[in-house]
Amino acid sequence: MRIHKKLCLSLLATTSSLLLAPSVLAAPVVLELDYEIPVQQSQVAFVSFAGDSTLSPIILNDLSKTELKVTSQNLPQQPHSSSELAGTLPVWQSMGIPYLVIGSTRSNRGKVVTDYEVIEVKTGRVLEGKQTLTADNNKESMRYAAHVIADKVYELITGIPGDFSGRIAYIEEMGTGKEKISRLKVMDADGENAKTITEVAGSIFSPTWSPDGNRIAYSVQRDKSHPVIYIQSVSGGGATPLTPFPGSNLSPSFSPDGSKILFSSSFEGSADIYEMSASGGQPRRLTNWPSSEVQPSYAPDGKSFVFVSDRAGFNKPRIYRYEFGSGRTTQVSNSGYATSPQFSSDGSQIAFLSGRSAAIMNSSGAITANLGATGIDEAPSFSPNGKRVVFASKQGGKGVLTIKSLNGGEAFGKSGQGTIRSPVWSSSPR
Repeated sequence: MRIHKKLCLSLLATTSSLLLAPSVLAAPVVLELDYEIPVQQSQVAFVSFAGDSTLSPIILNDLSKTELKVTSQNLPQQPHSSSELAGTLPVWQSMGIPYLVIGSTRSNRGKVVTDYEVIEVKTGRVLEGKQTLTADNNKESMRYAAHVIADKVYELITGIPGDFSGRIAYIEEMGTGKEKISRLKVMDADGENAKTITEVAGSIFSPTWSPDGNRIAYSVQRDKSHPVIYIQSVSGGGATPLTPFPGSNLSPSFSPDGSKILFSSSFEGSADIYEMSASGGQPRRLTNWPSSEVQPSYAPDGKSFVFVSDRAGFNKPRIYRYEFGSGRTTQVSNSGYATSPQFSSDGSQIAFLSGRSAAIMNSSGAITANLGATGIDEAPSFSPNGKRVVFASKQGGKGVLTIKSLNGGEAFGKSGQGTIRSPVWSSSPR
């Protein structure tokens, strides 16, 4: 859209202007400027930070995957601070974009300091003032810094913490039978920067993050042996066996404070749910039904957990809730084949597998979203803020991780080698 603007400039009396007639001095001079104002449907304009080529593309990519409509194209100027913006704010206001993100980077004693501002365009107000973040000058630190900035920008605009600085753990399988190789991998929430944490000859099952995002618990089953649960630091080092018990030890879940772990085990007969210290020791059995109870997952407040039982009949798994205070157990899922429950961070939703389809129910058991068939018997995992989920599937014979927004943002996939299983989002950043 071409908008015709008239700018009125009053001539001030100067030494040179005294040569002009008094009648000319009294009248304003009207300058007609004809320029293009792009009509924008976006909610956020993002100006690449001055002095930066690393952070800005990552921040822009993060924000573009959310429900926010973000643009860095056809912007009238490239301001990098609110003081630079002050004189041209009316031009930005005429574009109709509610928010503007600007900033710059500088070096300080070998580190990179980023100053950035989120501006409410209508009023010119800088939301919570200028933000500053300092990072080491290396690729890993700069990637993390970009995700942290995207988190803050998203929070300043929406009031909800972002989920970009968390990480996603998943399993990548190659081969079958005795030739199977399984890798536990971790990647950034944008699908990049994937790293192998551990590799085993055999199978890895059900990884889960510690609340601080520094450790992962998972099960390993090698040839002719029972599954054993291990705990490992994400930063490296060896894995520590937690459940050297006979039988199948599966589906660990950290308590909200990280001190305990729930898991299922058959070392005393049929599969039951146990709780034990995250540093090892003797487990305490919590369920003792004649049926099989598996896949426990703590509620965010630590006062209860959900799990799966086939007490309703063969091949009729249901989701139940166990309350620690009373020991009372109630059925959560209403009907059908329901497995692999996992709470959202606020406890209001449960991601699970409905048959072979990834789905979400509320805490009362009513299904609120069907995400489609995952292609494998595993459920989605919530992002830290509960606004996105990640789940595994197969597309064109390749394993794919899909990250899907639950409130209108862009879905995207990340393919890998072999089969991809059990993606789980860390509950907090590094």
